[in-house]
Amino acid sequence: MSEDNQIFIPESFMALFIQPGRSKPSASHAEVSARYELCEDMANMLTETAQNIQFTLGITEQDVLMQCLRGLQVEGSVVSLPESHWVVHRLAELLNWPFPETGPEQGICL
Repeated sequence: MSEDNQIFIPESFMALFIQPGRSKPSASHAEVSARYELCEDMANMLTETAQNIQFTLGITEQDVLMQCLRGLQVEGSVVSLPESHWVVHRLAELLNWPFPETGPEQGICL
């Protein structure tokens, strides 16, 4: 069995690659797996940074998550817009923080 077949990709991430009305992903398993590994690694790497930002600036968990989201959405980012939201939700999950309230009212593109 290849290493790619051993990686569990959560449905929440797989959904990023399934177009409405379709049942199969728009990318190969290898591509989705590679993107998932990148995003999972990104979320894990951001945990310490997010905690430091909260401690240093004394801001709320929601504000930290929104700053991370904005950072992931800058031009030239290695993650797509949908992936940026997934990374921030995963970051919140890893930190046991409430999920961020994202949407147009916060100036964040969904």
